[in-house]
Amino acid sequence: MSEGVFYEDLAVGQKASFGKTITEADIVLFAAVTGDTNPMHLNEEYAKGTIFGERIAHGMLAAGLITKVMGTQLPGPGTIYLSQNLKFRRPVRIGDTVTATVEITALSPEKHRVSLRTVCAVRGEPVLEGEALVTVPSRAGHRVKEAAE
Repeated sequence: MSEGVFYEDLAVGQKASFGKTITEADIVLFAAVTGDTNPMHLNEEYAKGTIFGERIAHGMLAAGLITKVMGTQLPGPGTIYLSQNLKFRRPVRIGDTVTATVEITALSPEKHRVSLRTVCAVRGEPVLEGEALVTVPSRAGHRVKEAAE
C-alpha cells in the first residue's frame, strides 16, 4: 500500500472532505452509466411541474462523492465498503457545489472495521447524511502479504 493509511494509523475524530460543483454533464453521464433516466433529472419541462420547479441531480450522484473521499483520502486506498445508510435532506441542483465529508466515529480492531459519519452539504447545509462501515488494510496484514511475494 503506497498511499493512504493503515488501520493502525486511524483515530476517532479524523475527517476528510472533497468538494465538486455538479454540472449538467455530470447528471447526463450519471444517467447514462446507471440507466436512471428519470425525467426529474433530464427534462426541464417535466421538472418545472414538480415540487422542485427545476431539474435536480440524482441523489446517488451526490452520495457517490463519499466514495471518493473514503477510497482516496480517509481511510484511503484499500478501503472496502461494507455498508452505507443515507437520509436525503435536500435536492442538489445544477451548479451547486457539494462537499462530501467523512468522519471516523468508531474503530473495531478485531476485524479492522471503521465506522464513519458521512455528510454531503451545499453551502453548509446537509443535502444527505448517513453512516458507513468499511474495512481497512492493517499494517500487519500488509507485512504478511509482502513476505509472501
